[in-house]
Amino acid sequence: MEENYLITIKGTMEQDGKNDSVELMTRGSLVHKDGSYYIIYKETEATGYEGCTTTVKVAEDARKVAMLRFGKVPSQLIIEKGTRHLCHYETGYGAISLGVAADVIEHELTETGGKLKFSYTLDSGAENFISRNLVDITVAPLPAQPE
Repeated sequence: MEENYLITIKGTMEQDGKNDSVELMTRGSLVHKDGSYYIIYKETEATGYEGCTTTVKVAEDARKVAMLRFGKVPSQLIIEKGTRHLCHYETGYGAISLGVAADVIEHELTETGGKLKFSYTLDSGAENFISRNLVDITVAPLPAQPE
């Protein structure tokens, strides 16, 4: 897999009236296949998931986003407009189930890059609100490397 894109991910968590943001810049790839865009990157020590690969799959019609982590600490979050999903999430300390409901899913992705923005709420499965999470992802082609 060619890592020929710069992927910038900004995540903001809103909880109890406070905001906490993190930003990650990494190399990765962008694939357009079967009506979806796939943003794929390797996790690093900085994220706490070193040895894992994350795939963000977004439907062309922006109805659904799946965040899939493969490797030592697998997890999946399904964010879909109009549907609350119960998702399995591995924390590194054990697995939990979280209720996930979409607020916003918007994208301006093309074969050459673009932006994906989505937000969702998390609950504990017993419908106790945990947080609202906003994710902004920018995918930009890296300059061609001389051979």
